[in-house]
Amino acid sequence: MNALMQSVNSYFPRKHHLAGLIAVLIGSLFCLWLNSSLHTWTNGRIVGLSSLTLAILIGMILGNTVYTNFAEHLNEGVGFAKGQILRLAIMFYGFKLTLTQVSSVGLPAVMSDALVLTSTFLLTYWIGTKLLKVDRETTILIGSGASICGAAAVIAADPIVKAEAHKVTIAVATVVVFGTIAMLLYPFLYHLGWLQPWLSAQDYGVYTGSTIHEVAQVVVAGNTVSADVGDTAVVTKMIRVMMLAPFLLVLSFALTKGNSENGQTASFMSRIKEVKVPWFAFIFILIVLLHTWLNISESFERSMIMFDDVLLTMAMFALGLTTHLSAIKQAGVKPLILGAIMFAWLIVGGGLINIGISFI
Repeated sequence: MNALMQSVNSYFPRKHHLAGLIAVLIGSLFCLWLNSSLHTWTNGRIVGLSSLTLAILIGMILGNTVYTNFAEHLNEGVGFAKGQILRLAIMFYGFKLTLTQVSSVGLPAVMSDALVLTSTFLLTYWIGTKLLKVDRETTILIGSGASICGAAAVIAADPIVKAEAHKVTIAVATVVVFGTIAMLLYPFLYHLGWLQPWLSAQDYGVYTGSTIHEVAQVVVAGNTVSADVGDTAVVTKMIRVMMLAPFLLVLSFALTKGNSENGQTASFMSRIKEVKVPWFAFIFILIVLLHTWLNISESFERSMIMFDDVLLTMAMFALGLTTHLSAIKQAGVKPLILGAIMFAWLIVGGGLINIGISFI
């Protein structure tokens, strides 16, 4: 009980967090305003750009220039934003989903998501660690982003992986680059007629939702064909998002070494005991259930979604502030190559998975 109270208590900021949190909040609100303004100024011609992308870019610019002069006074609050604020953001992400949405697309979408998620993550891990010799933390984060829900999955996996800030940034960068390319490429392939012999319009929606990185990118790629296809794509994508909680639990188990003194069975049991359960991910699922079952007003739902957008942007801005360009340069091009290979896999391998399921 005491451990639970301490855990809950850790989500309340202290006096020494305030300066850093105020700085991060101001930065995140500016990024949200800039994203909205850019959309207005360009009449929507800038597609796929999000407040999260702007937050990490602007955060990195400041983090490698003026922030160094104030880091001593702001670091604790910035660290709080990268940790507790991030977990809160993942919890409240549940207000964007309902089980009713899941049932509307049926079993084929669930099967596609599960197979794409599993195959993409395992293939990323094997290619990254065995062939390209990318460090394990970066590989896992890139695999998480590609297989589930982009930047949100990367930053949700980070508390379990415990990677350095520049590794998280590299993983997010692969999501931004290749997710944006996918958002533009998928509709192009569809309108050229290359996908129609294999996938119906609704199947294309499932394919889009199960293989493109970010929710915003899925919205663009799906709605380019039609509103109905866009709805199917987004719901399929949201099912992938719901798979985040069990994924994090399995990941925590896999990264737990355990005690092998008493043989294989004892090692397995000791690993089970040592697993750090990602409670924030399961609270996310609980919120999804409450969002489904309770009669929540539309205004409250919109408010919670806006609140979650602020929290996510704060976490990304804090990440940018603590990312050093020298560390990214030292990582080299291999993580980008890994992201490119997995991008190709999502298009071809994910396509074959969806085609196979559509014939069942």
